[in-house]
Amino acid sequence: MSLLPPSIGGTLQSMTPRPAPQTHSHAARRKPSRSLLRSALPQASAGHHVLCLGYEQAMSLDITGPLQVFASANDMRARQGLAPFYVISLLAAEAGPITTSSGLQMLATQSYKDCKVDANCTVLVPCGDGVDLAQHDLALRQWLQAAEPVVQRMGSVCSGALVLAQAGLLQDRAATTHWCRVQELRETHPDICVDHDRLHTYDARDAQARHLFTSAGVTAGIDLALALVEDDLGSAMALAVARHLVMFVRRPGGQAQFSPLLTPEPSHAPRLAQLLEWIPGQLGSNLGVERLAQQSCLPPRTLARVFQRELGTTPARYVEQVRVQAAATLLGQRQASVATVAKLCGFGHPESLRRSFHKHLSISPQAFAERFGSG
Repeated sequence: MSLLPPSIGGTLQSMTPRPAPQTHSHAARRKPSRSLLRSALPQASAGHHVLCLGYEQAMSLDITGPLQVFASANDMRARQGLAPFYVISLLAAEAGPITTSSGLQMLATQSYKDCKVDANCTVLVPCGDGVDLAQHDLALRQWLQAAEPVVQRMGSVCSGALVLAQAGLLQDRAATTHWCRVQELRETHPDICVDHDRLHTYDARDAQARHLFTSAGVTAGIDLALALVEDDLGSAMALAVARHLVMFVRRPGGQAQFSPLLTPEPSHAPRLAQLLEWIPGQLGSNLGVERLAQQSCLPPRTLARVFQRELGTTPARYVEQVRVQAAATLLGQRQASVATVAKLCGFGHPESLRRSFHKHLSISPQAFAERFGSG
């Protein structure tokens, strides 16, 4: 039994492929000039197909979340006496049920191998535990490579960016993914400009970012879908859908506010192990490089080189990260005011704490406490 509403589970009709330009290579088509105007790409029109590629162990929310945004836009239009704008389909390697990472089954109404796309299509690639296999699926990669220059839009949700990257579609582009896989994307695809703190890279004002884009962790796919609806049907419709789903039409901040500051384990930096264990207990005191050098029995320049080699950062930046992490913990527990937390964690003044929070978490200390406070 399909878990998708009828407007999502409908069978996709065959579409005529748009002929690819004859004078440019595939790689050249992926790198249009950023000076291209928004009008360089066609607008979505009624009957726009939204195709989500399902696979075994995909995350159910990565599929249903964005698709529900498009389905809700159709519902809003129906209340206005208008025909549905979107035709929503779940595709897979073969038509039939797929089992998501939650154990729920969803019904793919068509094989992507049999799906003929055109310029009035959006293709979305979700994430999930199965993404590690999906990104190495040759048939899926080849289908994405063939579909990319034909469809109006192609994007990913969460770590679905790894699938697009493995297909060679994100080269020399800005991209994001779930915060826990940002480093993996950077290391495996150094030709991609990875931005760890964006909810999505879709930009209706830029022809390149309007055609091929990515989104951050899980629910950021819903933010992405709202941006697509706003581009297609206007800000009033996007706001109506957001209100119906009880969410921001544009969520404040990026995904960094949801991720832990990953300070390295002391065991990963043996020459600094004792120093790294000592720092958290001294946050309210002076932790300048001279003090750290004295504590570690290393000359300041040597200490800086060891930090860079073993941790990939500077002593000052490492201390700031530990302080922000400690401040976030205290604010989350709501055990002290922002001013008190600033003093306890070594920031001195609340304004210094605010600047560091915006730098690392893209959110103010007050907003963090309100959003994540446990009391």
